[in-house]
Amino acid sequence: MAIQPSEPGLGGGEGSPQFHPTHWSVVLAAGDSQSPHVLEALERLCRAYWYPLYAYVRRQGYDAHEAQDLTQAFFAFLLEKKALGKVDPAKGKFRSFLLASLNNFLNNERDKSKRFKRGGGVEVISIDAEPAEQRYLAEPVHGETPERIFERRWANAVVEQVAKNLAAESTAAGQAERFEILKEFLMGDPRNTSYEAAAGRLGLSVSAVTSAIHRMRQRFRELFRAEIASTVGSPEEVDEEIRSLLGALGA
Repeated sequence: MAIQPSEPGLGGGEGSPQFHPTHWSVVLAAGDSQSPHVLEALERLCRAYWYPLYAYVRRQGYDAHEAQDLTQAFFAFLLEKKALGKVDPAKGKFRSFLLASLNNFLNNERDKSKRFKRGGGVEVISIDAEPAEQRYLAEPVHGETPERIFERRWANAVVEQVAKNLAAESTAAGQAERFEILKEFLMGDPRNTSYEAAAGRLGLSVSAVTSAIHRMRQRFRELFRAEIASTVGSPEEVDEEIRSLLGALGA
């Protein structure tokens, strides 16, 4: 399934979901406020998008344990030290702010010749260290800058988060089994199964399965745009961010 900004549910125009000021735009509007609503919005975003930062730190030459500790320490700094007061609303993308803040944080750690010790008790965001390291070791190593890895992993994290949101919606609607069977069709027609096989497993006609896949893909597009909107500061940035992330994915 090719995702384009101009498709229904992703691009602007009539019929596409309205932009709601949630998540990152709430944080931007509040500046360095430490209100529960602001911190909740920021923590939600950090929990969803920690892995691209971990991969970036690893690519900077830190080992797995150092990268895990530094990533946790960075989130602790972000959530506790009012770093949000330095956000430039004119450059309101959450990923841009995170990367710039992380670079400053790492530079400060180097300047102090100090690193957080392994097991230091700093745990703000739940990081599944072993799978994260396995993912990192599977990254291409030739011609890949830390920035490139960060951008690609960020784009993948958006897709993964949208798939989780869609799975949660399906479960809430009592269609968890249907989603599990049809999710292979989400990004295109898979090679290892068929519409007929899916229809047989679900006890539906092929035409009914075809319609269900079409609706699932449409809802994915809508949720994809909504997720992007939660990481930028204004509705005008949504389409630009979509194009950027699709470029990082090679779409």
